[in-house]
Amino acid sequence: MLPDLLRYARFSWELRAFLRRRVTLAEARQHVARCLREREPNFLRLARHGIYGHAGSPYLPLLRRAGCEYGDLEREVERRGLEPTLRQLRAEGVYFTFEEFKGRAPVERGGRTIAIRPGAFTNPHLGAYYYAQSGGSSGTGTRVAIDLEHLAQQAPLNLLTLAVHDLLDVPTIIWRGTLPDSTGVNNVLRPALFGHVPIRWFAPVTAAEMARKPWLARIATPYIVRLARCYGAPVPMPEPVPLSRAKVVAQVIAATQREHGRCLVRAHVSLALRISLAAAEAGLDLTGVTFMSGGEPPTPAKVAGITATGARFIPTYVFTEADQVGIACAAPADENDLHFCRHALALIQYPRAVPGSEAEVEAFSFTTLLPTAKQILLNVESDDFGTLEPSRCGCALEALGFTEHLRHVRSFSKLTGEGVTLVGSEMVRILEEVLPARFGGTPQDYQLAEEEDERGFTRLTLRVDPQVRLDDEAAIVEVLLQALGRGSVAADLSQSHWRQAGTVRVVRRPPVWTARGKLLPLHLARPRARR
Repeated sequence: MLPDLLRYARFSWELRAFLRRRVTLAEARQHVARCLREREPNFLRLARHGIYGHAGSPYLPLLRRAGCEYGDLEREVERRGLEPTLRQLRAEGVYFTFEEFKGRAPVERGGRTIAIRPGAFTNPHLGAYYYAQSGGSSGTGTRVAIDLEHLAQQAPLNLLTLAVHDLLDVPTIIWRGTLPDSTGVNNVLRPALFGHVPIRWFAPVTAAEMARKPWLARIATPYIVRLARCYGAPVPMPEPVPLSRAKVVAQVIAATQREHGRCLVRAHVSLALRISLAAAEAGLDLTGVTFMSGGEPPTPAKVAGITATGARFIPTYVFTEADQVGIACAAPADENDLHFCRHALALIQYPRAVPGSEAEVEAFSFTTLLPTAKQILLNVESDDFGTLEPSRCGCALEALGFTEHLRHVRSFSKLTGEGVTLVGSEMVRILEEVLPARFGGTPQDYQLAEEEDERGFTRLTLRVDPQVRLDDEAAIVEVLLQALGRGSVAADLSQSHWRQAGTVRVVRRPPVWTARGKLLPLHLARPRARR
């Protein structure tokens, strides 16, 4: 507890200087151009100080096993280039799979198990920060430090994104979570550096759920908001608005649009869809409203539901450990056409089998480049796959130097719904242990399928074999959700949102077996082959 209090004391002191900063559009362009120009020197600087200069780095055992000292790495990058060097390191065992990175699988190389301590990936040179929680399931998620200097380095990209999509000076409303979900705090502090603080902040929880959070998480967000206000930033206090009251958010958005002519809304894809459907039911026209959304794949059905109200949709691609990965193209080929943020990250793809499936995908492996990165990543899988390719679109982002596009991005082992994700291993435990113990039958009698309903919402269909005696279908859903609530922060967030949205449905039919005679507890849609 004392270290947490001391950390927030330091954060309080540094926040004042942070909020006094200002970023102009010209400075933002210069910052991105400099980062793109210095990708390789930035990577080598981070590797020298954050990996080779840090005795606790989890990468040192892997690099030494590969016979790669800093001088070797420097020569290879200068001779071959950054991405070819990363591919060679990956082939020599310098990488972490998604399961290893999350602490759900042992790190084994060459018959040797390498111990990884908690927090090993955190940048040892962070200054004033607060903690956030990434998605996780097997006991704990990844605890990620959010550093003020890191947020300051992200602000130029955020400013450029708004400028490219003609959203500067447009009033913003967010429907985002509170700590340990960092998305809300990040979305009010970052834009303060260029005068674009949201005017309203809705949190997709009930007041009772907010009150049940651990005491430090419960007070951390109001503390940061009040402190920012004391330092002159008009940061809004989060207002609890559960999913069932999406109409309240829709009405505020429509009123803002009528008053100002435009409105920007930042919310996860399913929350944006929920707002749009509530607006349609209430007869509200959202022409002039722009939804900037991520957190899950923006499928054609979801995007169609959002834009049917007259609103515009702009995708984002972010994950907690690396932050912004993709920026929406201003001349997109489809609803999820993104420019890769190569000024801050390197990305290679490597084939791997999907756990519990017969499919193989070209998984993304990320490497952080900037010294302010909150976590140091070196060939770390993100649990996503898709297509990375150079493409000429002619938009302003290409002119800035973002010449690579990401398309068809999706997860290969996570359940996603209502903007929250849950790694499948937690759900497998419930399907194979909790439900048979409570309702009878065997692990072969239960299966969960991820599907999209007729309105575009992601639903989880729980298949229960008819031979299992089940008097009350609602009871089995409740047991499943309660079991999730006793897991990690991410699992608790999942059950909260899924309970509100009615995400889990029960059907009485036998689970689906594969053509090779396998029964997979999670019957996820088969990933599309990369073309």
